This record gives sequence, C-alpha cells and structure tokens, in this order.
Amino acid sequence: MLKYTTSIILFLCFLSGYSQEETIAVDSTATDSTAVVQVETDSTVYKPRYGLRVGIDLSKPIRSFIDEDYKGLELVADFRVSYNFYAAAELGNEEKTTQEDNFNFTSKGSYVKLGFDWNTYDNWYGMENIINVGVRFGLSAFSQTLNEYQIYTKNQYWGEIQDGITGTNMLGEYSGLNAQWVEVVFGIKVEIFKNLFMGGSVRLNYLINQTEANQLPNLFIPGFNKVTDGSKFGVGYNYTLSYLIPIFKGKKPSKKTEVQSNEE
Repeated sequence: MLKYTTSIILFLCFLSGYSQEETIAVDSTATDSTAVVQVETDSTVYKPRYGLRVGIDLSKPIRSFIDEDYKGLELVADFRVSYNFYAAAELGNEEKTTQEDNFNFTSKGSYVKLGFDWNTYDNWYGMENIINVGVRFGLSAFSQTLNEYQIYTKNQYWGEIQDGITGTNMLGEYSGLNAQWVEVVFGIKVEIFKNLFMGGSVRLNYLINQTEANQLPNLFIPGFNKVTDGSKFGVGYNYTLSYLIPIFKGKKPSKKTEVQSNEE
C-alpha cells in the first residue's frame, strides 16, 4: 500500500510542475534583481468574436412615418474578416416625391452598396465597439416620373406663372435609369446589450456615372440622395440597429498580463 501511495504522490507532483511550466514563462535575460513573469490563463485571455452582423437603418422607417412624400427601407450587414477589417454591404429601396419651384417629380428605385470598414478604435479589454472609416461602391436602378410642371419664359407677357399655365407633353415616367458612385464612410457602432449594436454614419458621395432621360435630368437618385446641378458630390447618413451572430472566436487574444517583481 505504501508503494502505491508514494507513486500517486510523485505522479501528482509531476503534473503540478508540468502545468506551472506551461502557464508561467520567465524572461531568461532578466537580472537576478528583476524578473518579468508572463502569466497566461483563461481568465486573462479574451478572444474577439467573428461573425455576421445584420440590421436595419432606423432613419428610413421613421422618415417614412413622418413624411408622406417619402418611403424607404435599408438593410445593413457586415462580416468581420480580420481583427480590424470588416466587409460591409447595404441593400435598400427608396421612393421620394419632390416639389421644386416649377415642377413636381417622383424618384423610385433600389440600390446596393458594397465595400469595407476599418476599425480605428483600440477597445478596452472585452469590448468590441467600432469607430470606423470605410469605402462603398454604390449602384442604383430607378425611374423618375414627372408629375406636373409649369411653363417658364423670360418674358412673362401673359402672366404664365401667376395663372399657373402647365405643360403636358413631358409628363410621365422615365424608366431604365441607373447610377454608380463611391462613398467615403465615417461611422460608429456601440454594443448596448449583448450582441446588440447601435450605430450611425455619415457619407461623402461622388457620382461616377449616370444615365439620364433627355427631357428630365436625375434630380434624386435612390441611395445617393439629392443630385446638385453642376456637382458630382453628395452626402448621406444612416442610424442603424444591428445584431451580431457570432460564428467563431479569433485567434488573436488581448495583451498578456505582465507582472514585474523587484528583488533586492
């Protein structure tokens, strides 16, 4: 019995020494008076989550509710490719009626935006918030309908504006239109509850190409927003609520805990 008891004690001592060797590493270059000990345990290692985050742009349903001349919906998604790099996409549909000085028109169509985000924020331990810059390529297919317009002439001899004289030969829908643009994105996402993120972004757009009707220029492009005469630049924004679907955890842990002890 004493022989077996002694063997068990020696085996347990061997396991204890082996586990300490695996979890504690001492810097061999340290002097006798200073030793840097790096302790790696499950409690000090945080592995970031990788997964698909899907959500909705809250600004468009709210605007649709309060503005009878607007209807819109946008879905957003991103996927974490590396520690700071995210592939991103937005898919949406918009319909907007606009009243200008001399005419009224309706723009309606769908769009998709594809690109990436780069997280510039160095999170605290265990946090996964994002302050990002990014780029999108946008593509929109839409139509414009001229609802009514007034005839304008430099010499208002008959008082056309006062009498509201309108034309009819240009009224109707102009379909088969499309546009392409790029966006520079500045955004933020904050985890308000577990896996639930609130975010927002502003975008600076640059119109690359567009097809227009001969009689009616593109004045509003779904996804791009208002088109300014004589300029290819535009602006946009969104406010998002999204949910992270974790798929796996990354291999890059947080910084190791370093314990420095001074011996005199």
